[in-house]
Amino acid sequence: MISVVILGAGNVATHLYKTFNKTDDIRVNQWFSRKISSIKSYKNEVDITDDLTQLKEADLYFIAVSDDAISNLSSKLPFENRLVVHTSGTVNIHDLDKKNRRGVFYPLQTFSKDASLDFANVPICIEAIDRSDRKILKSLAQAIGSNSHKVNTEQRKALHLAAVFVNNFTNQMYRIAHEITEAEGVEFDILKPLILETAKKIQSLSPYMAQTGPAKRNDKKTIHKHLELLKNEQHKAIYELMTASIQKTQGVATRPTPNSKKNN
Repeated sequence: MISVVILGAGNVATHLYKTFNKTDDIRVNQWFSRKISSIKSYKNEVDITDDLTQLKEADLYFIAVSDDAISNLSSKLPFENRLVVHTSGTVNIHDLDKKNRRGVFYPLQTFSKDASLDFANVPICIEAIDRSDRKILKSLAQAIGSNSHKVNTEQRKALHLAAVFVNNFTNQMYRIAHEITEAEGVEFDILKPLILETAKKIQSLSPYMAQTGPAKRNDKKTIHKHLELLKNEQHKAIYELMTASIQKTQGVATRPTPNSKKNN
């Protein structure tokens, strides 16, 4: 059995606690939060503390806090030569204080506290200074049913950047679409089958091969009509930028649309 201590009370920390707590192969010895009120509701399930000097001994310490706080928190840990890992997609493994053994356990998924999540669908990117510690992290991932992937810091940063595009930016596109439909009194739900089919297609096709739409077809009349319909200038700029990006990727020969002709 692997014993762990969780440090932090955000979305990732909460999901890790709930997942670890469900498996017989992992024991959560303690949960730390600088604001004890954030984890007070779990006090009957696990030992909680807001005092770093009272941290219990464990095989592994998870730092699941904001990126800017990771280095400082690791330097304040009152022990040495124990395995300490962070869960960030961008923070360098060497930002952890070298007085302890260092590693990364990065779950590549979007987390919301109140949304249930099956870690069987969460790839874990692992990194460690020592090979033996990497084996521990791999075993931990297996215990929660996740597939683990050995990645270095630069690869992890690239994955995190790519994740921002496929998750955060895509979600903002959903938000813009919601504003457009809402403005005309149309149900956004009508678009949900299309959203699901778009995600489904890239399970078997590359994003390049899956691309469709007026930008790929170089359908100038439709593009111009869309631009006329968009009243929000920011939305219009995003539409033009994405159209140009698709056309460049697809090798579409373009001429300026009527909306973008230069003034004489």
